[in-house]
Amino acid sequence: MATTLINTDFNFPGQKSVYHGKVRDVYDINDDIMVMVATDRISAFDVILPKGIPYKGQVLNQIAAKFLDATADIVPNWKLATPDPMVTVGLKCEGFRVEMIIRGYLTGSAWREYQAGCRELCGVKLPDGMRENERFPEPIITPTTKAEAGQDENISREEIIAQGIVDKDDYELMERYTRALFRRGSEMAAEKGLILVDTKYEFGKRDGKVYLIDEIHTPDSSRYFYADGYEERFEKGEPQRQLSKEFVRQWLIEHGFMGKAGQTVPEMTDAYCESVSERYIELYEHITGERFVKSDEHDLAARIERNVTQWLENRK
Repeated sequence: MATTLINTDFNFPGQKSVYHGKVRDVYDINDDIMVMVATDRISAFDVILPKGIPYKGQVLNQIAAKFLDATADIVPNWKLATPDPMVTVGLKCEGFRVEMIIRGYLTGSAWREYQAGCRELCGVKLPDGMRENERFPEPIITPTTKAEAGQDENISREEIIAQGIVDKDDYELMERYTRALFRRGSEMAAEKGLILVDTKYEFGKRDGKVYLIDEIHTPDSSRYFYADGYEERFEKGEPQRQLSKEFVRQWLIEHGFMGKAGQTVPEMTDAYCESVSERYIELYEHITGERFVKSDEHDLAARIERNVTQWLENRK
């Protein structure tokens, strides 16, 4: 199996601190620049799985960079450069403590809750009689709080504003940005024969200005259906062909794991990890319309350290 980058422990020039997330490791440079390393870790049900996925970090980083560039006319974003296939560097922003999730279709966790009788999600009323993978009349925004550890929690816009998690003006701006980004992402997906089903965006603030931060429209943050055959499959009640991380969640569910206490992650064989890698590459090529070029994997950590250090030195 190809080499994977699971853990990082860099010491870049001017480094103040490092935050190890579920998938990304974020290095603070002089309280001004963030170096975001997309590792090959994979998480599901808010649990980091024990094995990495070859080229996953490169796929995520390059898709996110492409969409950040393609939406920069809609909302200012944090990205400055991609000095390495697995790294984006950008402006340090103070992140808001909510994730803006927008859904165009009733699927995934929303469908699981709906199936269990839920008819209100994050303060949004849901009509009776909907079916799995049915399109909403208008996309709905279902924010979650960003948890330091454990699972994120659903929350309504009213609760966010009332609790002072985000002030009213900033939240309303984030909502407008979320809808505009989703429209653009949906248009770009449609050009490639895909449906952008749902996704999440994160925002932060710097010098009084709201910025789009982190990743966008990647298979970790988004769900895509193939447009071809969607209607026919929906009418028959058949599962949709999709490109997203949902297939990993489904595999885990089938093997008795949903991140709950006492459950054990099923064995991830090399063959399984390679198959997941192929799915990530498939999504990259579909959503970008470009062939995926595998980067040199000889010594990933050394390559990243060299490329990022050179970029930081050149920026002085």
